[in-house]
Amino acid sequence: MRYDSEEEFLRNYDSSKFDKLSMTVDVLIFSVSDEVVSNYRKLSNKKFSVLLVKRNDYPFKDKWCLPGGFIGIDEELEDAARRVLKKETNLENIYLEQLYTFGEVDRDPRMRIVSTSYLALIDKNKLNSKVSANVSWFDISISETDKEIEIYLDNGEERIRFVVSKKLRDMTTDRYDFVTTFNDKLAFDHPKVIVSGIFRLKNKIEYTDIVFNMMPEYFTLGELQQVYEVILGKKLLAPAFRRIIADKVYKTDKVKTGGGHRPSAMYKYRAKNSHL
Repeated sequence: MRYDSEEEFLRNYDSSKFDKLSMTVDVLIFSVSDEVVSNYRKLSNKKFSVLLVKRNDYPFKDKWCLPGGFIGIDEELEDAARRVLKKETNLENIYLEQLYTFGEVDRDPRMRIVSTSYLALIDKNKLNSKVSANVSWFDISISETDKEIEIYLDNGEERIRFVVSKKLRDMTTDRYDFVTTFNDKLAFDHPKVIVSGIFRLKNKIEYTDIVFNMMPEYFTLGELQQVYEVILGKKLLAPAFRRIIADKVYKTDKVKTGGGHRPSAMYKYRAKNSHL
């Protein structure tokens, strides 16, 4: 059938001939904070953490998942992510960027659901908002080989283990295909989402300023180096680290004292286009 105008086409358009699908957003929230130590002379180690929600309903009842929810018909993607973030965690006004879209046919047993994931970063040490009762921070431990990634998540009461295989998709983009090979406590395809977020953060931390969304306003260079190391999963030589952050920070007149350590100069993030 031929139409004489866009308006006529839309009036006669029949959407019922297409299968329906639903859209959701999932929010992957990472943080780095100080580990509690009993020896005041010992420098606190940094802990890399992810925020998970325990599901109250089926499917995957009583399993852990990322904060998420369905997108309203008149809602923008990022608005939906921020709404979900506020509703399920009481968190708002934090760094958020789109990660990937996950759309495997069988990723949700209810229906065909495509999810757009978002990466959020916060400094947990200055978190004033309390998270909901069914939400918990899990510290991340990662073991990686050429073929797979084994991850343990621990909140002090429960331990989660999952394994994801990896295959390099394209050498020019350093993108991987991930397949979950073991998972007994996480809902949906969230092991793949978590691993994808970790890889994104690792790839961006050395050439962008993304890490400073996880830092307090003032910090020592030792503290900043620990954050880089816990995310990258490796020790950095001091000269190499100083080159990475040389143009990203500046020294202030503040000094960190106490804790049985020598006084250390405090630094601040040098925002882009800053004259400092």
